[in-house]
Amino acid sequence: GRKVTTERERERERERERERERERERDDERERERKRQRERERERERERERERERETFMVNMGLRYVLQALYSVFLQCLAA
Repeated sequence: GRKVTTERERERERERERERERERERDDERERERKRQRERERERERERERERERETFMVNMGLRYVLQALYSVFLQCLAA
């Protein structure tokens, strides 16, 4: 009869609702994963930036050392 059908319909409706709920949870999880991915990418970019700064610093220190050495030689030549 009619009552059995409506019970079955309600069951199907609940099943669809559970499916939509699972779908929303999956969407939320994917969104969180994308956020984590972007955060990791930004962190890698910051790390590369720090690495470039360290390299620049080392190069500058090296140049300063070379220039001081040359200047020292130059002064010795003048004194001679």
